[in-house]
Amino acid sequence: MKLQLLHIIVACLIGFSGFGQEVTGKWTNFNEDGEPNSIIRVFEKNGEIFGEVERILREEDRDRVCTKCEGDLKNKPIEGMVIMWGLEKEGDEYVDGNVVDPKTGKEYRCKIWIDEDNPDVLNVRGYVSLFYKTRTWERAE
Repeated sequence: MKLQLLHIIVACLIGFSGFGQEVTGKWTNFNEDGEPNSIIRVFEKNGEIFGEVERILREEDRDRVCTKCEGDLKNKPIEGMVIMWGLEKEGDEYVDGNVVDPKTGKEYRCKIWIDEDNPDVLNVRGYVSLFYKTRTWERAE
């Protein structure tokens, strides 16, 4: 009887190990052609989630600045830039944040969540009103 109970507990722990995966960590961001573009470090600070460009993968692009950004981000280096901020946990998602696309300088509302079928995929959705686009980032090693 004790052995059966132990098997049930172990099976439950294995079955639920994918739940509650952390969004924090390093993620590989891909360009429109599906090629790896940069490593984004997602971190928590004061109860909010942020994303920072830790490394631009193409060496020739590492010195780029955000010429199309507005405000405090204008003409700042993209490598090291916080491009996602203000996300707060709501169920299995992080919502009510903002993300900026350094290529266009446009800022969008955003939410993020771990893919339910693959805990090594982070869905990042930027949206304006009813229009949205979802990108997938892969967990970086």
